[in-house]
Amino acid sequence: MELGTERIRKLLVQYAVPAIIAMTASSLYNMVDSIFIGHGVGPLAISGLALTFPLMNLAAAFGSLVGVGAATLISMRLGQRDYETAQRVLGNVLVLNLIIGISFGLVTLAFLDPILYFFGASEATIGYAREYMTVILLGNVVTHMYLGLNSVLRASGHPRKSMYATIITVVINAILDPIFIFGFGWGIRGAAIATVLAQIIALVWQFRILSNKQELLHFRRGIYRLRKKIVRDIVAIGMSPFLMNLAACFIVILINKGLKEYGGDLMIGAYGIVNRLAFFFVMIVLGVNQGMQPIAGYNFGAKQYDRVMRVLKLTMIGATCVTTAGFILGEFMPRMAVGMFTSDEELIRLSVEGMRIVFFCFPIIGFQMVATNFFMSVGMAGKAIFLSLSRQLLFLMPGLIFLPHIFDVYTEWNGSWGVWCSMPLSDFLASVVAFFMLTYQLRKFRAYAAENAAKEG
Repeated sequence: MELGTERIRKLLVQYAVPAIIAMTASSLYNMVDSIFIGHGVGPLAISGLALTFPLMNLAAAFGSLVGVGAATLISMRLGQRDYETAQRVLGNVLVLNLIIGISFGLVTLAFLDPILYFFGASEATIGYAREYMTVILLGNVVTHMYLGLNSVLRASGHPRKSMYATIITVVINAILDPIFIFGFGWGIRGAAIATVLAQIIALVWQFRILSNKQELLHFRRGIYRLRKKIVRDIVAIGMSPFLMNLAACFIVILINKGLKEYGGDLMIGAYGIVNRLAFFFVMIVLGVNQGMQPIAGYNFGAKQYDRVMRVLKLTMIGATCVTTAGFILGEFMPRMAVGMFTSDEELIRLSVEGMRIVFFCFPIIGFQMVATNFFMSVGMAGKAIFLSLSRQLLFLMPGLIFLPHIFDVYTEWNGSWGVWCSMPLSDFLASVVAFFMLTYQLRKFRAYAAENAAKEG
C-alpha cells in the first residue's frame, strides 16, 4: 500500500539504497575476482577472464529474461491487488530458472573450447578462460536461481533482504578468493569456485526466507505448474534486458576480436580492466533503476501517473550524478583506478588510454539507462527493447565494424583506437534517441494525469 501513498522521494530512498548497496557489492564482487587474478595469476589471466565476458553476458541474458520479467510482473500484479497471480509468478520463476540454468550450463560446457576460440582466445589465454568457465558453468543453475529469487524478494517488498543476499555473496567471495588462489594454489579456478560457493550459501538463505508462510509471497503447493499466460508475460517484459545482454554478448565478441587484431592479447586484458571499472558505475545506476521499478510499476498499475513521472525524474537525477562521478574518475584519475588490478606497466598504459576514451560520454548514459528501464518497469516491452538495442545494434556494432579500419588506414592511430571510440559515440547517439522517445511518452502521461484530476475534481 505504501507504494501508492508514501512520498516518492522517501520511497525511492527506501527501495533504491538497498538496491544500490547490493549492486555496488555485486560489481565489487566481480572486481575482487579480477584484482586477485591480476596480482595472483598474471596479466594474461586478466585477458583470459575478459574472454569469458561474452559467455557471462549470454548467461545473464537468460537470467534477466526470467528475473527482471518476473519482478516487474509481480510489482504490477501487487499494484492491482492480484495476489494469487503474484504467488504463481514466484513458483514459475523457480521452475523456469531450474530448466534454463541446467540447460544452458550443459550445452555451453559441451562446446566450451570452440566458443572461447570464437570469442578471441589464443593458445596463450584459452587455458585461463577454460579453467574459469568450466567451474562457473557447472554452477550456472545456482547463479540463475540466486539472481531470479533476488529479483522476486526486491519486487515483493523486501529490498533489504535482497541487498543482504548480495552482500553475503560478496563477503564470502572476498574471503575465499585469496584462500583458494594464494593459499591452495588453485589459480583462476579458485576464483570461480569461490564465486559459486558464495552463491550457494546466499541461495540457501533466500530459500529459507521464501519458505516462511508468514510472507506475502512464499513457496507452497500448487504454484509450480508453468502457466502459459504467466510465462508469456514474464518473457515479454524480460525480453528487453534479455536482448540487451544478448546484444552485449556479440558486442564484446567484436571488441575482443578487434582489440586482438590491432593490439594483441594484452589489449583484451586492458578492455577487461576498463569494463570492470565501467561496470562498477553501471551497476550503481542499475541499483537506482531497481529502486524505481516497483514504485513505477505499482503506480502505473494503479493509474497514478503523476507519481510515475515524479519517480522517473528523481531516478534520472540520481543516475546522472553517478555516471558523472565515473566521468571524473575516468578522465582525471585513470592510473589510480587501473593500478588496483595490475602492476604490469604495459597493461596499465593500455588500460589508461582506453579508459579515458570509454568514459568520455559517461555523464549522459545514466539518462539513457533510466529511460530504458522506465519503459520496462511500466510494461512497455516494445519500447524498452528498442532502446536496449539502439545503443548496441544500431550504433555500437556498425562502429566496431567500420571505425577500426578507418582509424588504421586514414589516421596516425591504429585500429584499436577505433574500437575504443565506438563506445562513447554509441552512448551519445543512443541517449539522443532515448530523449525523444521519453519526451513523447511523458506528454501522454501528463494528459492522463490531467484527465484523472479532472474526473476527481
